[in-house]
Amino acid sequence: MTGGEDPVLAGVDDTSHAWRAADWAAGEAGLRGSALRIVHAVGPGPEVGYDETGAGLSRPVFEAATGMLDRGRTRLAAGRPGLRIDAVLAHGRPAEAILDEAGDAGLIVVGTRGRGGFTGLLLGSVSLKVAAHADRPVVVTRGDPDQVADGAVVVGVRDDRDAAAVRFALAEAGLRHTGVRVVHAWSPVAEAGLVVPEVDSVDAEQRAHRRLLDRLARPDGDAPQVPVETELALGSPAEALVEASRRASLVVLPRHPVEGRLGLPLGSVTHAVLHHAQCPVAIVPVR
Repeated sequence: MTGGEDPVLAGVDDTSHAWRAADWAAGEAGLRGSALRIVHAVGPGPEVGYDETGAGLSRPVFEAATGMLDRGRTRLAAGRPGLRIDAVLAHGRPAEAILDEAGDAGLIVVGTRGRGGFTGLLLGSVSLKVAAHADRPVVVTRGDPDQVADGAVVVGVRDDRDAAAVRFALAEAGLRHTGVRVVHAWSPVAEAGLVVPEVDSVDAEQRAHRRLLDRLARPDGDAPQVPVETELALGSPAEALVEASRRASLVVLPRHPVEGRLGLPLGSVTHAVLHHAQCPVAIVPVR
């Protein structure tokens, strides 16, 4: 492993779900032949600002944080000979620190609490903030780490801007020697009783959605060695993608620019998939 590729960054703390995310990130770094960078943030708070350690932290906090990073680096390196792991102790709020430390990272990985039932909605503000504001792909690890998946990489697409998300999915599938499943869901406008001059029937509308899906299935002929399947789903995009996640190793979603002054950084479909997917979810910013 040369470490020549852009590193994979994982945000960590002293929780089990954060270290599961770091494990996933280490595996991803191995696939990419890159280094892994683990980042732990301390503060802001009363523990910041001391000069006892030269790091601007009180000695107990500094020793606890560096000890956690050292133990984590040792555990992550076990069984991964040649993987370079850099540990960074950062000051600031966790989400901001992760974004600030991304630097040359090609991918950011964060964890989720992973709780079931109603509390499964508690993705965590750090994961949401990083996914919403990063200028590069972010993977939020979800699902059972022992889940048996068919290895497919699923990518949800909405319109022609989503070619970047498909390219990311093709690259990830190439690393895993598996295929890509491109999913596009739609609801008939004609059945809603709306007047759309360009669409005069449900069949014509379906053909338009099929053409979009076919265009996006392999943008610019990318990754011809990767098998690609397409799925034109009728109904809710979130439901289709959550269902697809049950058999996938990764779900990829585009993150569109915020629309309007009150637009959400992450759309409703992305929120739903992040909260309920059964496998890791990658958020890819698109223009």
